[in-house]
Amino acid sequence: MPFWSNFRKKVAESSRDDKFLGITYWVENVSAKVLAIALSIVILISLTDLAIILIRDLLEDPIGFFDKTLIDIFGLFLNVLIALELLENITAYLKKHIVQVELVIVTSLIAIARKIIIFDFTKYSNLDLLALGAAILALSASYWLLKKMNKPPRPPSSEA
Repeated sequence: MPFWSNFRKKVAESSRDDKFLGITYWVENVSAKVLAIALSIVILISLTDLAIILIRDLLEDPIGFFDKTLIDIFGLFLNVLIALELLENITAYLKKHIVQVELVIVTSLIAIARKIIIFDFTKYSNLDLLALGAAILALSASYWLLKKMNKPPRPPSSEA
């Protein structure tokens, strides 16, 4: 039973705020680093996939034309862009240890814009498109408010 007594002792020691916060800080850092590595792998695979699709489509008959629609290709590009934004969110967290709300909102805007660009009217209803529009409006308003709140105050003008 020495394992359980040691375990209870460690739990009792870690229940102090400073040690507990140190453990959570370490877990957050390790998790963010693992996420950054995993996302980097996903980005590299996505870029490889995109390059293969583009080269294959350009070299097949008729040569120089895409087999897929431009909308599908734009969707693939935007997927990579969204992944890069997510990686930027993670690296910003690792640098400053805070979640930068502005980056999260911009990433969300890009993701919803991607969804609107590749929106399939045969698959989804007009209500779905309206919901996406409402989400864009809400995120845009959030971004505007955030920018307005973070804007330094203007110095009073000296009119003579």
